[in-house]
Amino acid sequence: MAVFRETVPRDLQGKLMELNWTLVLLLILLGLAGIGMLYSVGGGSWSPWALNHTIRLGVGLAAMVVIAMFPPRFWMGVSYPAYVVALLLLVLVEVMGVSINGAQRWVDLGPIRIQPSEIMKLAIVFALARYYHDLPSEKVTSISGLLPPLMIIGAPAILVLGQPDLGTTLLLAATGVAVIFMAGLSWWFILVVGAIGLIGMVGIGLYGLENILADYQMDRVRAFTNPDFDPLGINYHPNQAVITLGSGGMTGKGFLEGTQSKLGYLPEMQTDYIFTALGEEFGFVGGIAILAINALIMAQAVAIAISCKSPFLRLLTIGITTTYASYVFINIGMVSRLLPVVGVPLPLISYGGTVVLAVLAGFGLILGAHIHRNAEPPRGAGLFG
Repeated sequence: MAVFRETVPRDLQGKLMELNWTLVLLLILLGLAGIGMLYSVGGGSWSPWALNHTIRLGVGLAAMVVIAMFPPRFWMGVSYPAYVVALLLLVLVEVMGVSINGAQRWVDLGPIRIQPSEIMKLAIVFALARYYHDLPSEKVTSISGLLPPLMIIGAPAILVLGQPDLGTTLLLAATGVAVIFMAGLSWWFILVVGAIGLIGMVGIGLYGLENILADYQMDRVRAFTNPDFDPLGINYHPNQAVITLGSGGMTGKGFLEGTQSKLGYLPEMQTDYIFTALGEEFGFVGGIAILAINALIMAQAVAIAISCKSPFLRLLTIGITTTYASYVFINIGMVSRLLPVVGVPLPLISYGGTVVLAVLAGFGLILGAHIHRNAEPPRGAGLFG
């Protein structure tokens, strides 16, 4: 069995003392903001969303601390099996998935319903971090070294895109590319691939997007580029989101005093459009506060990644941080019309069981990376090494 050279606490008390409590408190603060907003959009009631969100946050935070206690060798051992299980769950969605609002993304497993694409966001980071940890540095930029990670990213991306879930597909791709880049991919390779991609985009533009995208996807592109396109149809909700955000002004209308968000102008206020409700009630100041908390969370995570001696822990932390940052960037960009509308929640604020648990599990791994930052596992260890 591979031997780890670690200068970290061995006992539970020592590991709890080493926990990055600043990051934990920031996550709790964000979760409390989510509880407050779900209470508000629920009409000043704990049901149907705020109470369930509170319970899930409590379970998720406890699980986060437990996950942080495990040594890196355990997570290295389960990296590939976790990816395979997540991939099988995505296949199961195709076979017997549950459809909600026209999208088939969930699997019923008896008493619980899970969204495998959220699990895959963690699993893909596991697999890539383990792969690059074991890969000799001279092979990182070789074709033979690049093909396996592209397959690791491509297989789930194709399955998720077919659900259809463009937002999660973009998140998977962004996370995978970030891990590959941080693994040491040559700048020359990046420039060549970027040039090819640019040529491809020009070719698509000349050929015409309408010949490639489905009708509803093309309508979303038209809606994004032209706010006046179909104002009572596909552009109604994006325009209402901007109106709701703007109605909050500088300091907002006050907690529970939002009107736009409670009169049914927007769908899914508890998930995709939760930030608009926050902007209406707490204004520009409240929105900036949420962005600042998220920025501090990301800064803490990046600092942890930099401190890790192990390539596995460093890439694992970077990948999870990229996924989290993409959640925030896409959701807020979507509701403020800076990005096209895709179904991406705002982490720890939006309602959703699998998302909340997956995000907190990811931060459990980041907290564990901080505790075990001096661990130096050898390259090329066995499957459970």
